[in-house]
Amino acid sequence: MPWDPRRYHQFQKERFAPFEDLLRLIKARSGLRVIDLGCGTGELTRRLADHLPESDVVGLDASREMLEQAQGQARLGLRFQLGAIEDVDGEWDLVFSHAALQWVAGHRTLMPRLLSLLPVGGQLAVQVPSNFDHATHEEIRDLAGCEPFRDALNGWVNELHVLPIREYADLLHAHGAGELNVFEKIYPHVLEDADAMVAWMQGTALVPYFDRLPKELHERFLRSYRDRLRRRFPERPVFYGFNRTLIAATRVR
Repeated sequence: MPWDPRRYHQFQKERFAPFEDLLRLIKARSGLRVIDLGCGTGELTRRLADHLPESDVVGLDASREMLEQAQGQARLGLRFQLGAIEDVDGEWDLVFSHAALQWVAGHRTLMPRLLSLLPVGGQLAVQVPSNFDHATHEEIRDLAGCEPFRDALNGWVNELHVLPIREYADLLHAHGAGELNVFEKIYPHVLEDADAMVAWMQGTALVPYFDRLPKELHERFLRSYRDRLRRRFPERPVFYGFNRTLIAATRVR
């Protein structure tokens, strides 16, 4: 997926707010082995490393475009490497992920596997968007089912992989986690208008569609999507209530 770091950071303040909430759920200690799954451009991995003094922190991401920028954040005790979340291994005192695991399928097996990378006393801290029933996503899926996009995508529609919060709690408890803190929070963003919502989605949810659509259909898809959101959200400014799921757990057995 060709991620665009510049576009992703267009709403940096709004995107970074849940990171601070997740950071507060961590028991900060020095000298930890830490991996940040889906580190992106590395600013927040640097913030994580600064929060955990004398720790060895690795930022992992599958996007070369993101990692090119992340390398500028590297320092003693903080490094970045290319790799897929699905392939992560090793033993870590903290497995951390901010707004990345929604791109990975199979959370019922993924979450226990991430927990297994921790020793007893190790921590798991994860934040994922959980707003996929919002109109901004509904309109993308509906438009992808219309021609000529449906044929160009071979019927493909991106299904993101987030479970209900109760299922995360049950799953992690069953696989040896304690001190569970699992909740959903709505982040109240007020954007300029519907076009700003489109710009937000261009940095995330629209990326895999444009990756699969031929370039000659990109502008047509974007124009149709913008028209749909303008009809649904004619007000200025527009309220964009964004649901996110936050998970913190400690391995106890």
